[in-house]
Amino acid sequence: MKNRPPAAIEQSIQRAPKRSTSSRATKNSTFHAICIATAAVSVAILIVLLASILIQGVPSLSLGLILNPPDDQASQAGIWPAMWGTIWVCGLCGLMTLPIGVATAILIEEFPPRTRIGQYFHGLIQLNISNLAGVPSIVYGILGLTAFVTMFGLFSDPKNPNASLEFGANTYYQFMSEGDRSIMIPVAGPDAPRPTLVDQMPAYDFEQNPIRINVIEPGDPYPDDESVLAYTIFSDSEGGPVPKTSWYYFRLPFGRGVLAGALTLMLVILPIVIISSQESLRSVPSSLRAGALGLGATPWQVIWHVTLPSAIPGIMTGSILSMSRAIGEAAPLLIISGVVFIRQAPSNLMDDFTVMPLQIFNWAGRPQEDFQDIAGAAIILLLIVLLSFNAVAVLIRQKLQKPLS
Repeated sequence: MKNRPPAAIEQSIQRAPKRSTSSRATKNSTFHAICIATAAVSVAILIVLLASILIQGVPSLSLGLILNPPDDQASQAGIWPAMWGTIWVCGLCGLMTLPIGVATAILIEEFPPRTRIGQYFHGLIQLNISNLAGVPSIVYGILGLTAFVTMFGLFSDPKNPNASLEFGANTYYQFMSEGDRSIMIPVAGPDAPRPTLVDQMPAYDFEQNPIRINVIEPGDPYPDDESVLAYTIFSDSEGGPVPKTSWYYFRLPFGRGVLAGALTLMLVILPIVIISSQESLRSVPSSLRAGALGLGATPWQVIWHVTLPSAIPGIMTGSILSMSRAIGEAAPLLIISGVVFIRQAPSNLMDDFTVMPLQIFNWAGRPQEDFQDIAGAAIILLLIVLLSFNAVAVLIRQKLQKPLS
């Protein structure tokens, strides 16, 4: 026959030892059984952990735990400020990380450099991204403290270390009335001198509602009317400056606020988002790009209408895993926020904050059994918040996914 191999090749084939099919089948089934056993053990451990958390935490779940601020009494303690801190920080982190990460992946994968110098820097950037994905999160916390909280001291004044560039903040001089009410007198700034009190001057209560004050001299009798006494103040009363911020309050440097925490978490998960987005873009068949270019589409049109829609499922899957890590991070945010006992939820990007992992860590470290129970309940709430973020990401993935014919 024409295609018959030479005699020497036939002899070598005949002399080659024949592999036993039964041996290969045994190895295959053994490996398959090991994989199933490993997965089963992992799932069993997860089930045991979740069951123990549910058994310990479900009895402590209540509306008060969700709506109350932290307290020294376990029966009155809640996680409201920490829950909103988690939503603020992780929401901002996702809004900033996803566009930057996907755009970086597109630049690296879809626009490769053509010059040798460009290729060198391209490889250097890729190496750095891969290395940054394995850096411990505590290192990012130190970096965020330097870069975002203090901004390398660029805005500090040696004569006034607390000085910063800001807008959206008003300063008031706070006094306590003889009826134990706060009286806020607007002043030019935190360094402004104490205002001279007169009846006609603008004044506000602690909620910044306009009020009319009654100024009396030392030794004068108190008014009989309780409503007047509530806003009666001596002309020589002592007070101090108090800042009041609006929802759009912004300052440089960012300080230990929500924005600094979100930017620090962005550094933690950004390499993961970039790498997962790159893998998703690489999985798109090159024939789709070639077909679109052959029809006259520009490179950007190919990316926007063909490559990116095809890679959306993989990109969103990587984003879900990244956000899951961000929600559970505690070490970098402990360095940024510095405190875990905060009784008010954030109202602007510069407000102090705490997050649920930090609050859980605080409760779990206390010796009282009641705090151990509410720590388990807080873990359940944290899992609910995590699943809510993941559900939003899955919904976005389903909406943006375009089936290819």
